[in-house]
Amino acid sequence: MVAQPKSRMTVDEFLVWAENQPGRYELVNGEVFAMSPERARHSLVKYATQTALNRAIRRAGLPCHMMPDGMTVRVDAATTFEPDALSYCGPAIDLDAVEVPHPVIVVEVLSPGTESVDTGAKLVGYFQIMSLYHYLIIDPVRRLVIHHARGAEGLIETRIATEGALDLTPPGLSLPVGELFADLPPPAEPAA
Repeated sequence: MVAQPKSRMTVDEFLVWAENQPGRYELVNGEVFAMSPERARHSLVKYATQTALNRAIRRAGLPCHMMPDGMTVRVDAATTFEPDALSYCGPAIDLDAVEVPHPVIVVEVLSPGTESVDTGAKLVGYFQIMSLYHYLIIDPVRRLVIHHARGAEGLIETRIATEGALDLTPPGLSLPVGELFADLPPPAEPAA
């Protein structure tokens, strides 16, 4: 049985509460939301993305780190998200940490129940974090990536990619789009 949290809480209260709860949760404007189970396609793309980010960091030889899902990103005093993958640069965080304070890249893999949140509230929320430069929204069904990047003067630039490589500068990574879908079987041929 899951303990019911008080009606609204801060991120600090939420992190204490969530530590002893089964399942995974996010906090949005002080309200707790349970995260739904994942479909196989979502899990495969998420794993491939985590692996591809790790490889890109190693190829670039940068002092950056990839963290898989399960890590908390604080948006403000009443909102946290748990992206499907993220990267941060600098010294490694404490191994007992549950929060990554300065993400540079965050990734969300779309699922039927999260598309409107991932493309709306999370897009706005993630770019409130001043360290964040790249928000990747991966569509595992259409096999495409929507790459939102912080540009000059705070503008958010958007690119939709189905092939090639994403330029994630800063910090200076090249992320091949094909690697994000490497674990999926080939798309079915259209019926004649």
